[in-house]
Amino acid sequence: MSHFLKQRILMLSLLVMSMTLLNSLKSVAAAPVHLDHKGERWAATTMRKMTTEEKVGQLIMVWAKVQYLNQDSPEMNQLRLDMAKYHVGGFGVTVNVEGTHLIKSEPFEAAALTNELQKASKYPLIFAADFERGLAVRLNGATSFPSAMAFGAAGDKDFARQFGKISAQESRAVGIHWNWFPVADVNSNPANPIINTRSFGEDPAQVGDMVAAYIEGARSEGLITTVKHFPGHGDTDTDSHLSLARVTANLDRLNSVELLPFRKAIAAGVDTVMIGHITVPAIEPDPNTPASVSKRIVTGLLKEQLGFRGLVVTDALDMGALMHAFTGTDAEISGKEAVQAILAGNDMVIIPADLDGAYNGLLTAVRNGALPQKRIDESVLKVLRLKASVGLNLDRYVNLADVSRDVGKPANIAVAQTISDHAITLATDKHNIVPLHVPSSTTTAGPSSVVAAVFTDDARGSEGGRAFVAQLRRRVPGATIFYIDNSTSEGVAQDLLAAVANASTVIAVAEAFPSAGRMMRGAALQKGSAGLDHGATALLSSIVKTAGAKTVVVAFGNPYVGSDIPGISTYICTFSNTSDSGNSLVSALFGENAIHGKLPVTIPGIAKIGSGLDRDALISTIH
Repeated sequence: MSHFLKQRILMLSLLVMSMTLLNSLKSVAAAPVHLDHKGERWAATTMRKMTTEEKVGQLIMVWAKVQYLNQDSPEMNQLRLDMAKYHVGGFGVTVNVEGTHLIKSEPFEAAALTNELQKASKYPLIFAADFERGLAVRLNGATSFPSAMAFGAAGDKDFARQFGKISAQESRAVGIHWNWFPVADVNSNPANPIINTRSFGEDPAQVGDMVAAYIEGARSEGLITTVKHFPGHGDTDTDSHLSLARVTANLDRLNSVELLPFRKAIAAGVDTVMIGHITVPAIEPDPNTPASVSKRIVTGLLKEQLGFRGLVVTDALDMGALMHAFTGTDAEISGKEAVQAILAGNDMVIIPADLDGAYNGLLTAVRNGALPQKRIDESVLKVLRLKASVGLNLDRYVNLADVSRDVGKPANIAVAQTISDHAITLATDKHNIVPLHVPSSTTTAGPSSVVAAVFTDDARGSEGGRAFVAQLRRRVPGATIFYIDNSTSEGVAQDLLAAVANASTVIAVAEAFPSAGRMMRGAALQKGSAGLDHGATALLSSIVKTAGAKTVVVAFGNPYVGSDIPGISTYICTFSNTSDSGNSLVSALFGENAIHGKLPVTIPGIAKIGSGLDRDALISTIH
């Protein structure tokens, strides 16, 4: 018997035992986020019993990675040690990363992990996650939603509300109480390398409406919500994971654009606000003080002017933008960051580069009076009240039987596909070639009259890219497919351009999307980017020049990629690169689905915000 098989059998045995145990427990079903009098009393009483060391720990959150872990594994023992030594208030739940790729894990393993950590903790833990597109970002089998900008293109607030509800149901089933979403940034800068499709768009009113709808849906099913990245990361051209971004807008502009969605979020009852690592000279004149550690911004603007009374949390402390604002070792920097963040008015600091440094920095500051005990107590009480608002004072466990009931329901997966369908936007089609009319001869052997070029970061192709290719082959079995990644653009160029020259229809799928720390390769000055590399851009330009009017260029994610390509006559945006987006793209290209999406952003050189050509559906031939 293989080691892998033994491991899976052991895991299943543990799951069965856990299910038997937890089925015998009284489990409190997820209810709307609400703090009642019993929860208030529990929070106040619990805080009075805590030591200073325990209080400090409640203000810190670190990562817990979902993977199969034996109960006595070094990784599990380290997590227990962190709880015992540092009294952490909770964990951010994520998965392992290989390069820029998340190694997805399983929903059952996520639920087993949260239960095991809850069992080992003196106080109930709160679990958070970056589920910006739902659980499927990190867990297999969950409902996979498109990026936020796709919702802006679809233009239906009810889609955002359903997104919130479904994400809440699935999150709570695996023990996650808090989503670091929605993104309230207004993506008004096409060169923004890190927000991009994570934003609902560039219209502040629409962004605010979508944000509010998501909050309403998520909170109704027991999921704590977060708006980020206050006071607005949309009009920047720097990835704050790498270096400090700067928002140059004046106060009038900030009030009318950046702050509008945050105001709508607060009015909708958002539970927490995440502060970005960005500088805002109009509010904080010190160029070396990011918003996340600025009292003027956290306390003065957010709490006093906007009247926010919920929990305030920093963006991850280990991000380059904040780390570079301090000097010293990682431990020393983590301590300085944490202390200044709490003094600024944050209630919780997340993901320090060095947990020991952050904890001891805060503890030392309390003991020597630099951080008043009253200030600590104020934030600890907020953390405990947040926990009680989702019933953690009553029951901290999840029933593993709920995982297979609530995660990945077929009806919910169908909702996500519908949203992706409605998001498809035909920005321009000067020669009316969509829907495509492919002659039947393309199904025979020989040179193909349909050529598809898929530009991707990975030679293996993304899930969405592979879905596009699979669906295209169902309709055009003889189609010629080229995958072009960052290392192959030069080597494949000659064959690709020869095929394009002889084709009757060319589909160029440019897959690009925002990702933390993603660098543009080939530029004289490398910087964070959500676009194509220089080699890929040059090859795509050559395709358009060679094939001309018979070319459909698809922005498969970042809608701005076409701005650098002259001569585009047909341009389609999906705003996401999920499998559903791949399915939706092909269905729209062949007239099986109607196209009614409208651009939620302006694409320089292509079309303005609100643009979008309508196409009625033809009779579907693929089932």
